[in-house]
Amino acid sequence: MMQITREQLLENIFQDDYEQLKGKKLRMTRVRVPGKEVCLAHVITPSDPCIYQNLALHIGVHEGEDHTGEALGLIRFTPWEAVVVATDVALKSADIQVCFMDRFCGTLIISGRLSDVQTSVESVVKFFGEELGFSICKVHKS
Repeated sequence: MMQITREQLLENIFQDDYEQLKGKKLRMTRVRVPGKEVCLAHVITPSDPCIYQNLALHIGVHEGEDHTGEALGLIRFTPWEAVVVATDVALKSADIQVCFMDRFCGTLIISGRLSDVQTSVESVVKFFGEELGFSICKVHKS
């Protein structure tokens, strides 16, 4: 990948207006326009308790709970609000627990028995692909 200088970037962005803007203070804002996408769908069966602790699955609403030995399902969406619908689909498709749901970043983490988590993640991905027309990824398992 070829690197360009700041000046080259500004010249590429502003093209014809670059000469008039040169030397002036500019304010640039990056805007992310999310598509309709399930960009991560992963099921893991961690064996080390530190994974659950680093995901903070032992604090807040889950304080005192021990998720050690449970499978985890991680799903990431754009637009981020889709995680609310995904949580509903996940809960209705299998006996799982919602560990983390972030409607501002589009992240859903669920836990439960491996077969339930696998079923739930697959159901969410299938629903978003077939019913909502999202671009979807494969469900990975490790």
